[in-house]
Amino acid sequence: MKKTILLLALSMMAVMSHAQSKVYFTRDISPEGLLKIYKALGVEATGRVAVKISTGEGGNNHYLKPTLIRNLVEAVGGTIVECNTAYGGSRQDVKKHWQTIHEHGFDSIFAVDIMDEYDQIRIPVQDRKHLKYDIVGGHLANYDFMINLAHFKGHAMGGFGGVLKNASIGVASTAGKAYIHSAGKTDDPVLAWTQDYIAAGPTQDLFLESMAAAAQAVHNYMGGRVIYIDVMNNMSVDCDCDGSPDAPMLKDMGILASLDPVAVDQACLDKVFSYKGKPGDDNQPLIARINRQHGTYITDYAESIGLGSKKYVIIDIDK
Repeated sequence: MKKTILLLALSMMAVMSHAQSKVYFTRDISPEGLLKIYKALGVEATGRVAVKISTGEGGNNHYLKPTLIRNLVEAVGGTIVECNTAYGGSRQDVKKHWQTIHEHGFDSIFAVDIMDEYDQIRIPVQDRKHLKYDIVGGHLANYDFMINLAHFKGHAMGGFGGVLKNASIGVASTAGKAYIHSAGKTDDPVLAWTQDYIAAGPTQDLFLESMAAAAQAVHNYMGGRVIYIDVMNNMSVDCDCDGSPDAPMLKDMGILASLDPVAVDQACLDKVFSYKGKPGDDNQPLIARINRQHGTYITDYAESIGLGSKKYVIIDIDK
């Protein structure tokens, strides 16, 4: 554990000094590839390990499948962790959420914990521009280490979803999600979607800033004991929280991992935006979705508050 903490501390010192963060990359989207990139980071997930994923809305088939993540979760003795949603659907009600988890095959393979099933806690935020605190699932306190295992794809409100969204909206309780979406105006999930409270239109950046602040809160709460992984497959313009997502227009790219959440999300964005698309492998719909929501701003703001660095070097572990 001491070695792990030291490595993480040294990594974040480099991030804070805006040195280039290391982002590891493999084209191998497989159980073996996922385990290989975790090991390439050189930091062992120890103690009680939370593996934060999205278990996917009912009707969605783009989420990270249990068969893909099994080797990694078993290698670290991890527990799949989730929180309830704030927009209805199959995962806001706890009973329906457990049913969806079962239908998607997670609880038949792994220990699963809906962290806000019974309670929620407030954790400190470093950036208090919009949020006075972050409201997360109460069971977060039960874990020593987190593997933030995100599915990189589009998102109707954030533009895209990666590790920053998975740490902020993903770890937030139902009330916490409302609080972030409304940029600190309300924690009421009913009011949060009304015109008086929603952070939309000209206030979109306030929502993105709030997500960055919440992601930093979770990182700090875990003492920096977090590994960040983005899987770039099934990259629909819609999130795993959408029960009827559009079909992916862009072919799978690979897996990226880092100790720096800003760097790994930025690396994914750069891969999407710099890709030379062609018929049947088109990056333009995803780019349009990201741009529509000013999605790239989240990495700008996250860097500005000290969560990580947009400067990175890619280490291709396939070579």
